[in-house]
Amino acid sequence: MSVAEREPFWLEVVHSTFSALKFRNYRLWFIGQLVSLFGTWMQVSAQGFLVFELTGSSAYLGYVAFAAGLPTWLFMLWGGVVADRVPRRLLLMITQSALMLLAAILALLTFLDLVQPWHILVLAACAGAAGAFDAPARLAFVLEMVDREEMTNAIALNSTMFNTATTLGPAVAGVVYAAAGPEWCFLANAVSYLAVLAALAMMRLDGRRAGPLPSPEGGAEPVPMHRPSALADMKEGLVFVASDRTVRFLILLVVVMSLFGVSFVTLMPAWASRVLHGDATTNGFLQSARGIGALGGALFLAWLGRRAARGRMILRAVFLMPAAVLAFSFVRWLPVSLLFLAVAGVGLIVALNATNSLLQTLAPDTLRGRVMSVYTLAFFGFVPLGGLMIGTLAESWSEPAAVAFNAGLSLAFAAAAPFVVPHIGRLR
Repeated sequence: MSVAEREPFWLEVVHSTFSALKFRNYRLWFIGQLVSLFGTWMQVSAQGFLVFELTGSSAYLGYVAFAAGLPTWLFMLWGGVVADRVPRRLLLMITQSALMLLAAILALLTFLDLVQPWHILVLAACAGAAGAFDAPARLAFVLEMVDREEMTNAIALNSTMFNTATTLGPAVAGVVYAAAGPEWCFLANAVSYLAVLAALAMMRLDGRRAGPLPSPEGGAEPVPMHRPSALADMKEGLVFVASDRTVRFLILLVVVMSLFGVSFVTLMPAWASRVLHGDATTNGFLQSARGIGALGGALFLAWLGRRAARGRMILRAVFLMPAAVLAFSFVRWLPVSLLFLAVAGVGLIVALNATNSLLQTLAPDTLRGRVMSVYTLAFFGFVPLGGLMIGTLAESWSEPAAVAFNAGLSLAFAAAAPFVVPHIGRLR
């Protein structure tokens, strides 16, 4: 193509940033998930503030986070096995329907003015169980919708829609909560699941799955007549993760971010009320600020695509996030607080997206669901433990002290990582 024929730079940026949307199935997924996640984040924001209103306890916020995460430990690895054994679209339709039902139950209890803190604990645990089977299938489903060359872009766009919802959902939830009550936020979430269910039903899948790897002689590895047990399948995935040095470090990185880096989010309702002396709307702004930064980070990563050295980005992002959270812990003025939360959002999403993409590249096709279940366990399993820990620390010390302590631990890990695993920075 000559210089005269070359498309304008801004059009090149748009095409490279949204290249995965050329696939019809992925377009359906993107739209359906965007609507559904918008409802999800309305519920997350409203539910946290409702718990704090009902209990007045930072520790109870941690209990709810722990209840939501406990099923991750019990079922996530099994979820990865199931995601490698059954049609992922069918599995996603089942899990999304279960999550819709749970949101509807919470909405009904709140409309009837019957909701109690223990109701929220139980429903959070049930949602966590559904999510344990949903998450590995959702991550591994990407390669059924796009070509392998567009995987990094599709993963980044997944985060774009996630963080668009993270940005807008809590802000709208704060306004709706203050004007009409949390029950309308929960109802909106229940209805929003219809969008992703419709998208899944409308997809035309060609049977392409992350199947057997090519053998050295050409062709595919033979499929065994008798499949091993689910336990043997799970062990195979764990052995791969434990034996590969790079994969092992990437999983450890996610664990540290989840346990110490992301846990501050649990305290946002208490932070809005006690530290910034605000209300449900303030809580929505805090949640949305992190989402705005994460959205910007996801779009940036989508634009870079295959041109970026993902390992170097991970090392920089995993340092940026806790540095911003540490600065946030000392601020008491809302506009500056929102700025630091946005920067933290950039660091978090770039680190997680690049790690996700690298893991999917490094994992054999036949193990992808199981490897992604370990990744998901590392994130969703340790976030509630971090939430329980920071909630307890906040109750004993103070919210700012607890946030600063966890951010400092994350920062120490980030500073040490380039020296402990120097080859990570060279990975593309």
